[in-house]
Amino acid sequence: MATRTPDPKSTANGTAPAIDSVSKAIIEQLQEDGRRPYAAIGKAVGLSEAAVRQRVQKLLDLGVMQIVAVTDPLTLGFRRQAMVGVNVQGDIDPVADALAEMEEVDYVVVTAGSFDLLIEVVCEDDDHLLETINKRIRTLPGVRSTESFVYMKLRKQTYTWGTR
Repeated sequence: MATRTPDPKSTANGTAPAIDSVSKAIIEQLQEDGRRPYAAIGKAVGLSEAAVRQRVQKLLDLGVMQIVAVTDPLTLGFRRQAMVGVNVQGDIDPVADALAEMEEVDYVVVTAGSFDLLIEVVCEDDDHLLETINKRIRTLPGVRSTESFVYMKLRKQTYTWGTR
């Protein structure tokens, strides 16, 4: 798929969308429990169920948040995860876009530092990880080098940082 989506964290003029304290409170409610009923959220933040539903839809449409199920990859048969640092020669964007399209890649970030990109790869086993890195990532045009950091044990993974 060659379509490019706009940066969800910015509006048409390039600024971050304004999020008021009530919307932040709704986000925090959903971070605690993504299945919390709109009526319960409304009671907690002082809005009607319909108003919460409308605000949640707007937050989703703006790309401010997503409502997803977070899984443990091990329980789903994915036995190997790794963070991969990628150095790029030339334009970073086409490489980042190609990596983002890969099924095994669940996280892509442009960085400043030792690597141009950091990606998280989730694979079935070591052979799958080796094939993904060696035959698919390293062969992308523009990829100069990679360094892999294989996960031995996941100690913390959370998405409940709130809205500060």
